[in-house]
Amino acid sequence: MLPVMLILGLILFGMLVGAGAQLILGKSAKRVDWTLALVAGLVGSFVGGLLIKEWKVRGRINSSSFLIRRGFKIWPQYYVFLMALLLTGHRSSPLVQVFPQWERR
Repeated sequence: MLPVMLILGLILFGMLVGAGAQLILGKSAKRVDWTLALVAGLVGSFVGGLLIKEWKVRGRINSSSFLIRRGFKIWPQYYVFLMALLLTGHRSSPLVQVFPQWERR
């Protein structure tokens, strides 16, 4: 029961940090995006778990090798996703906001 409570506590703490970051960046308290805060909590607990695991296995945390290993795991999927979007011709609005040159005219 204690590990479940600890994980829920970490997620809740991450949500509060995510909401606090939105407030610092200028959102009003009524307009805080709690979905974004939940994602921040989940991602934070996931990365925190990976860092704790590395510390237990290696006895220390080497941040540069940690980031390089995470990058090698996420970047291939990112490029496959972008290539699939380009090849299928999808131009969804979030991507058009990031890449305005993709907007169909």
